[in-house]
Amino acid sequence: MSGLAFADDHALGGSVRVIVTRPDRLAAAKAAVDRCLLDIDLAASRFRDDSELSRLNAAPETEVRVSALLAQAIGEALRGARLTAGAVDPTVGEALKLSGYDGDFADVAADGPPLEVAVRRVPGWQAVDFDPRLRAVRLPRGVELDLGATAKALASDLAAAAALEAASGGGVLVSLGGDIAVAGEPPDGGWIIQVSEDSGAPIAAGEETVAVTTGGMATSSTTVRRWMRGGVVLHHIIDPATGLPATGPWRTATVVAASCVDANIASTAAIVMGAPAPGWLEAAGLPGRLVDRSGAVHRTAGWPQRDLPANSQQTHRNRDHD
Repeated sequence: MSGLAFADDHALGGSVRVIVTRPDRLAAAKAAVDRCLLDIDLAASRFRDDSELSRLNAAPETEVRVSALLAQAIGEALRGARLTAGAVDPTVGEALKLSGYDGDFADVAADGPPLEVAVRRVPGWQAVDFDPRLRAVRLPRGVELDLGATAKALASDLAAAAALEAASGGGVLVSLGGDIAVAGEPPDGGWIIQVSEDSGAPIAAGEETVAVTTGGMATSSTTVRRWMRGGVVLHHIIDPATGLPATGPWRTATVVAASCVDANIASTAAIVMGAPAPGWLEAAGLPGRLVDRSGAVHRTAGWPQRDLPANSQQTHRNRDHD
């Protein structure tokens, strides 16, 4: 990485990488990212008893005034639900817990006894009473929010912006477990990103790459955060229509969009939508790379063929993909 400097770490239950084009400003950029990630963890973590989100979930049928950051995270989650007709839905919190994902993933047992679960639709995002102007939220009894599908991506976007300010210019890339946001002036040729199902996969020659100049990229996969209960393989992407892990044809979806949040909304929705996902991504003008259960790769909306650079103007057309 000639002319670049990077720092690796661990936060929000996954890996963190910060890359800057001004090596002398790496420490300042990394410190800004650390502050941002701590803030989002305290606001929106489902796994901390002292987080704002945990306190909100523990106070059903009560109007709760939340911080600006948690309000932003809830607003993005509800926007994602609206844009995807509920394929991405923040009211999956209880369904995730019932499927065995009831703590930080590092603490989830890889195997365990059978679960007794009923197939039923999650409460639905329309059940959330949210006033963004007053930052007031009221949850019905039985509704538990999980912002995992969007809060980490929002953290990437906010952290990249904070790192750019701390670096006093240049360009920055922030990756949180594969949720990637870039800001500022990219290096010549753009940020070259290896496309992997596992964000922890080592950088290797011959792997497919894509060049990104603005916005963000996100990957959703059923192959990484998975566990077994009673011999049944489960994963963390819940289909709101059933309350169970999604069972569609795609094992991995990667999307590039105008922000990491938008990319994450679209990649998660693609896994849940199943067969209609390529057409939905095409209609939205969102470049995507879908991997089916056999390992075959399907590319949409201008995602480049292997080893060809992405056209950044084509790659980042839309923010609201409805």
